[in-house]
Amino acid sequence: MELGIGTPALLFSTVSLLMIAFTNRFMSMASLIRGLHEKFQLNPDDSILKQIQNLRLRMKLIQYMQIIAIFSLILSVVCMFLLFMNEQLIARWFFGIGLLGMCIALGMSAWEIIISTKALEVELSDMEDLLGKNK
Repeated sequence: MELGIGTPALLFSTVSLLMIAFTNRFMSMASLIRGLHEKFQLNPDDSILKQIQNLRLRMKLIQYMQIIAIFSLILSVVCMFLLFMNEQLIARWFFGIGLLGMCIALGMSAWEIIISTKALEVELSDMEDLLGKNK
């Protein structure tokens, strides 16, 4: 099987969409963190500290996802250059490593979503507990 120059170019649109999604997550969390910071300044609370710890892990995951996605894109560019230079075997390795990087970034994205969902479940259970006590 011969790798064509268009094949690694397909990763450009994929990585671009992923970077937009990762950046949107980052921006929404940054806003949430700023809001929690203001809340904590007014009323220091352990529950806010737990939320901040959760958000810190999520921010690190998003940072790593973005770095790995960028690395994957760079590998795709190098792959295209190697294909241009007729270096098929080396280009395949670079493309394969780039695909592996994208898989890792997507796996980390799924992990971050699971963490986010668990945090929301805790918030919902707190509200349900309060509703149960008021009845």
